Amino acid sequence: MLIRSLGGLFVAAAMTASAAAQAAPRVEDSMAQRMQACTACHGKEGRAARDGYYPRIAGKPAGYLYHQLANFRDGRRHYALMGELLAPLSDAYLQEIAAYFASLDLPYPPPQAPTGSAEERARGQRLVLQGDPSRGIPACASCHGAALTGVAPAVPGLLGLPRDYLNGQLGAWRTGQRKAHAPDCMAQIAQRLAPEDIGSLSHWLAAQPLPANPHPAVEAPSAWPLPCGGVPGATP
Repeated sequence: MLIRSLGGLFVAAAMTASAAAQAAPRVEDSMAQRMQACTACHGKEGRAARDGYYPRIAGKPAGYLYHQLANFRDGRRHYALMGELLAPLSDAYLQEIAAYFASLDLPYPPPQAPTGSAEERARGQRLVLQGDPSRGIPACASCHGAALTGVAPAVPGLLGLPRDYLNGQLGAWRTGQRKAHAPDCMAQIAQRLAPEDIGSLSHWLAAQPLPANPHPAVEAPSAWPLPCGGVPGATP
């Protein structure tokens, strides 16, 4: 009787395991599924989360996204969670990730409500569109495109980004916490900005609507204002 009972238990266990295996849902193996580790912070499909800090990554130029992933992995940018996620990944896989997010063509949310005084926003607008030649600060538009939507393949857009993120990144470049491939043009520019300039820039940029065509420009400027590592045509 004992042997018969044990045999029955084994059969029941095998049938239960088989049923569980059959009932287990199949996991989709796609880039969208794999990238859920990214969109948990960056928002659904990379559109940017509502917390005001994580940037939109959908539709950014693939070369820019690849360089930022490599910068986090290799220690030029510092954020522990990003560094740990990317540490085991190869250059080839980082390029796959960058190409996936660059291919997403999704609508942008409305701009943030204007903040700061009218004088602050006016100073930010001057810096973005004209720069300040007396301090060696080129206009943001001279590199990031006349529409400020970026230039493919390596220069990001400046619109549709949260104000806090803009503040944080300009401040990180100014203090040396964020770095890029040499020559690090953004570090040079940010170090010439006063803290109040950074606030003015972020106030103005975050309040600007996206143009009808929000995609990065495909034609580079005729002349870059500074040598810039990682940007084709702007390296010495």
